[in-house]
Amino acid sequence: MGGVNRADDRTGGVGGMRGTGGGANLLALRSHNTALVLDLLRTAGADGISRLELAERTGLTPQAVSKITARLRADGLAAQAGRRASTGGKPRTVLRLVPEAGHAVGVHLDRDEVRVVLVDLRGAVVGERRAALDLGAGAEAVLGAVREAVAAVREAVAAVPPAGFDRALLGAGVALPGPLDHARGVLHRVTGFPEWDGFPLREALAERLGVPVVVDKDTNAAALGLAAGGEGGSFAYLHLGTGLGAGLVIGGSVHRGARTGAEEFGHQVIQLDGPPCTCGDRGCVEALCLGAVARGDVEEAARVLGTGAANLVGLLDIDVVLLGGRTVAAAPDAFVHGVAAVLEERARRTGQDAVPVRVAAGGGRAVAVGAAQLVLGPVFGRGDG
Repeated sequence: MGGVNRADDRTGGVGGMRGTGGGANLLALRSHNTALVLDLLRTAGADGISRLELAERTGLTPQAVSKITARLRADGLAAQAGRRASTGGKPRTVLRLVPEAGHAVGVHLDRDEVRVVLVDLRGAVVGERRAALDLGAGAEAVLGAVREAVAAVREAVAAVPPAGFDRALLGAGVALPGPLDHARGVLHRVTGFPEWDGFPLREALAERLGVPVVVDKDTNAAALGLAAGGEGGSFAYLHLGTGLGAGLVIGGSVHRGARTGAEEFGHQVIQLDGPPCTCGDRGCVEALCLGAVARGDVEEAARVLGTGAANLVGLLDIDVVLLGGRTVAAAPDAFVHGVAAVLEERARRTGQDAVPVRVAAGGGRAVAVGAAQLVLGPVFGRGDG
């Protein structure tokens, strides 16, 4: 999508970015035109990009691009990367993004652990903190643990040279098991923890952290992070850890559903008279899969996971299935081969090519890094966030 030319793109300013020491004004970063320019600077990497190229690729006038890049340079978000030979006239000045000019926090709230990462504007992890957590310990205890972990990772990074550089924090993305309302940042009956039903997590954490907060399901965040990291096409990310869930990317965007309640993958019933699940139903994929894991039967757990994956493939015709989570990480080959075997059998029955299966990139950081992308996405004009 191209830029919108205006006489003065003041909504694209990033004033307040430096010198705050706290949260930047996210709305000030969300100008469509500024986001287009920032994203092109980001993708250009260290080699940079000229103002003329920015104008050509955004459809903005050179004057509009000059105003935007002047503000970005003044706010420390862009810097000169050298000069490039021109086909005529004087050499062109090349600009690059300054990755360390802004940061985002990504928080993965699991049932028994909190993991916090601090990422720069490229999405690269520059700090990390993990701590034990009991999601059922109550709101004050959980919120306090998150605040302590965020403070610890920020303090550790602040001590790293260049000393005194203002690492402005754009906001925090928080990902945890669902169901929840992504749009309002309110939790529903989190599976296994009904006491969280109706809790305004976004509001409560924003008050404690002093920065804007975005909340989403753990699997949605991981899927978003994978897409931002270059995973293309339509895919399903299946996360098997303390629970089981899925994140779906369809046509390049995370699919959340009309009420942000899509992807409750773990609670599809595949055995009507199966064992009870913490969601209140029986025979859910999650209950069967975690039960097999508890018995040490990884082969059966992989077969159950593959059955759920085959249902997704049949419904959505996705391009690839990605596996993640600590349980998968403990036996990656067994899960990849087991899930792939079920999908290959389905392909033989339908006469179609089997959908490939592989372990997702990012390892144990995938959810936390994806949570940070909930904040960074809108800064660079990506709709998710």
